Amino acid sequence: MFKIPAAWMRGGTSKCWVFEWDNLQVPGKSVDEVLLRLFGSPDNRQIDGVGGGTSTTSKAVILSRSLSDEADVDYTFAQVAIDEQRVDWGSNCGNCSAVVAPYAIERGWVAPGQENTSVRTLNTNTDQLILQKVQTPDGKLQDPGTQIIPGVPFPGLSVGMGFLDPAGRTTGKLFPTGEPVEKVTFDGREVQATLIDAGAPLIILDAESIGLTGNETAADIDSQAALLVHLDDVRRDAAVRMGLVATRAEAARAIPKLALVGRAAPGDEADLNVRMLSMGRLHPALAITGSVALTMAAQHQGTVVRDLLTTDPSSGLIMRTPAGLVQTWAETSDGVPVVGTIRSARRIADAELLLPESW
Repeated sequence: MFKIPAAWMRGGTSKCWVFEWDNLQVPGKSVDEVLLRLFGSPDNRQIDGVGGGTSTTSKAVILSRSLSDEADVDYTFAQVAIDEQRVDWGSNCGNCSAVVAPYAIERGWVAPGQENTSVRTLNTNTDQLILQKVQTPDGKLQDPGTQIIPGVPFPGLSVGMGFLDPAGRTTGKLFPTGEPVEKVTFDGREVQATLIDAGAPLIILDAESIGLTGNETAADIDSQAALLVHLDDVRRDAAVRMGLVATRAEAARAIPKLALVGRAAPGDEADLNVRMLSMGRLHPALAITGSVALTMAAQHQGTVVRDLLTTDPSSGLIMRTPAGLVQTWAETSDGVPVVGTIRSARRIADAELLLPESW
């Protein structure tokens, strides 16, 4: 057996297995092969591995000390497919990003401050610099912390995350097609969509345009097989139009994601209702990279998001998700746009994963 050191951590509304790059090097095997076997894929139960059988619990974060002067830690996100023999490396996960600063401080890669500690993290999937801030009173992490976020019943460490200049990190453009709104085909008819790349590539549809409200539950969405097929058709077509892949068949499951947005009810403290799909199912809360894209879309005239708002989005958004309210903030630092939010993180376990010598 190969013994693979790992940490099991919750970042935001996701659970992630956290590895260091050197520990995933197994003779004769690629990192993809190692991750698939560790997680127990392909198998929709992932019964013989550490995956949880859902998109939010089949994730890996791989860390190393940074090779760049602009960051302290480099990290790569991997979405491990559940019922496919495939690992998606094409995007970042904002929720899992929240584990990076606590891990680096715990490992001694970054010296803690007496009140707060800033950790410059570089996501290698998107070349995105994220400044993370963690409270460290008296030079120690607050374990387990007191930060509560929507979608998680227990508190964790508070991790502030600011995405610096997030536009076009994957495709090179905020709007990969050059326009804030495009026509896409849904179930044989044309509807408006915003195709945006900020934090991660995202397709945004007005829920009403496809016969929904933006208030649907997971049961409402996931039980409609035909709806999911039509939405995936939109997603695959958009992947080609955004320049992510050459053909529909090549579109990854994890990227681009798709968000359904709707008007907030009168008197609601939210600016917008959001339902996001991830890996073909409704996300239980909201992908944080998706919240960055939605916030950037809100600040540009003509987008699907901007046309639904009755509030000023210049300083950020409050979005109602299936798990509750998610709030983002937006500002400019030294002329560079920054979009951020607060997540929580917790180390659940330290582990030594056992990998068969042959499989």
